[in-house]
Amino acid sequence: MYEGAVQDLIDELGRLPGVGPKSAQRIAFHLLQSDAADVERLAHALTEVKAKVRFCQTCFNIAEAQQCRICLDPRRDVHSICVVEEPKDVVAVERTREFRGRYHVLGGAISPIDGIGPNDLRVRELMTRLGDGTVTEVIIATDPNLEGEATASYLSRMLKDFGLRVTRLASGLPVGGDLEYADEVTLGRAFEGRRLIDV
Repeated sequence: MYEGAVQDLIDELGRLPGVGPKSAQRIAFHLLQSDAADVERLAHALTEVKAKVRFCQTCFNIAEAQQCRICLDPRRDVHSICVVEEPKDVVAVERTREFRGRYHVLGGAISPIDGIGPNDLRVRELMTRLGDGTVTEVIIATDPNLEGEATASYLSRMLKDFGLRVTRLASGLPVGGDLEYADEVTLGRAFEGRRLIDV
């Protein structure tokens, strides 16, 4: 549609997750109208992140060294591991300030439709980490969707013989939500996870 470099930029932006053709076009024209210094900073940030950032050799979170800051922190509880799908999930859990243990990032979830099986995830590495007996609890914090549930079910079967306390994050109704808008799965989970009210 556009000529040369502009169309190339729109095409590349359109390959980003969550960026459709119209958004890609808007971003491209925003960049065209921006100061050269702003565009240079963006280009520099992109090249720097590719050059410096890698996966932690222990938990597979993002890191700029061999290990991430969480694995290097001696104050973290070495007896509990929270298993998540992606590094962004580590950030979400950390924002709660409720968990003080370590993490293990699987790199996705089991999805037969997409051709992703257990061998495509970092399950073997998790089993290796659990082998020395230091960890006593594994918290499975995969997404509450079909793929996340399949992954959680698979992991709980794999961990059954380790003698660990294996827990799954509770899920149910969001605060401020209405019952009439809740889907059956969410409402069912809310009933399963109901708690006694202390009076």
